[in-house]
Amino acid sequence: MNFLALATDYDGTLARDGVAPQSTVAALEKLRASGRKVLLVTGRLLEDMLEVFPSYSLFEWIVAENGALLYSPASGEMRLLAESVPAGFAEALRGRRIPEVSVGRAIVATWRPHEREVLQTLAEMKISRQIIYNKHAVMVLPEGVDKASGLMAALKVIKIPARNVVAVGDAENDLPMLEQCGCGVAVSNALDSVKTKADVVTTADHGAGVEELINHLLDDDLASLASPGGWHKKLLRSRSDDRWADS
Repeated sequence: MNFLALATDYDGTLARDGVAPQSTVAALEKLRASGRKVLLVTGRLLEDMLEVFPSYSLFEWIVAENGALLYSPASGEMRLLAESVPAGFAEALRGRRIPEVSVGRAIVATWRPHEREVLQTLAEMKISRQIIYNKHAVMVLPEGVDKASGLMAALKVIKIPARNVVAVGDAENDLPMLEQCGCGVAVSNALDSVKTKADVVTTADHGAGVEELINHLLDDDLASLASPGGWHKKLLRSRSDDRWADS
């Protein structure tokens, strides 16, 4: 078995409108039963994630806040991987009447088109932070923190090399982890920029696309998709359809 773990995004990948289908949860359970690990890598705050996905105990580790926080559902252990939110920063954003400012342990997030006000506030407060986009979301994080850095921290704990991991996502903030892992997969509803750089693209969207991926992992460990010299860009199809097409 080459691929020992699956790292998956939540919103737009496992879930549509914040809800993951029960069939997708069942597929994750089947993947775990095969001896593989399943990790969740999300931009959400941890508390939000635990509330919207009651089956979170399926995951070996949850990488929350877009790479800034690790959480073990089995033990309850939590590890902050980045500097905390600077004092007064979130309050300054709210003072600019920016709606829906979310504050985590290391992340501050809001929505487009307020990135200009965010940058102005960072400059005025002389705070060094990066902005990472997740479609319409605007996330403020310490430099060097992203989904890849958080996932690598989790993989170090479970002693699985990145080359033995399949990562799946849909948005621009997923690209670092897709590029870092042995195989990067985009669900069919992913942004074009993500599908262009992914090794594999599913034919189904959201959770159904993850189910496709899991089926092929269980069938042949994705061997059908790999050429002798490396990955070909392929479209996944259902197991009942034996037609494979280059994208």
